[in-house]
Amino acid sequence: MNEGHLFVVSGPSGAGKGTVCRRLLEEVDAVLSVSMTTRLPRPGEVEGDHYIFTSAEDFERAIGADELLEHALVYGNYYGTPKRPVTDKLRGGTDVVLEIDTQGAFQVKERCPDAILMFILPPSMAELRNRIEKRGSETEEAISRRLGEALKEIELIERYDYCVVNGVLAEAVAKVKSVIVAEHLKTGRGASEIIKKYKEET
Repeated sequence: MNEGHLFVVSGPSGAGKGTVCRRLLEEVDAVLSVSMTTRLPRPGEVEGDHYIFTSAEDFERAIGADELLEHALVYGNYYGTPKRPVTDKLRGGTDVVLEIDTQGAFQVKERCPDAILMFILPPSMAELRNRIEKRGSETEEAISRRLGEALKEIELIERYDYCVVNGVLAEAVAKVKSVIVAEHLKTGRGASEIIKKYKEET
């Protein structure tokens, strides 16, 4: 059995990467890895669904035990991806999608060179500000800080394999889906299995 593909999705806060990922999973056979974080839940977020919420002490223990595929300190809170659930799914032939920031994405790429990195862009900085303001949970200072961080992240897109602008959600989802389809059509890792199959049929 071929291993699953690992897709990493990043983008600035407010670019809509979470919405893109959730809609994507309605159309492709893949699972979304649930990240672990030390930040407090936002209204409507469910433990084990949106995030695994934990203490800083438990998070640091997981780092020390090498139980995380990647981790980063973002805006004063830890975020990370538990390693075991991801590796188990991949070995079982299931595609896994990670929705993580740029720090984590590059850590994953180092550990998993075959990972496919995708960056979700907002249509403009003005629209990004508008989306963040609509949350109603950020001060003007925090919004300015997030926009500054967004520019720093956007400067890293050359290190990603694909870049998708999320202006119209359906179009963005379709483009990300096309990346997944294309990656499965590559000969690459699956070439030996294809050759074996056709030899056995002769």
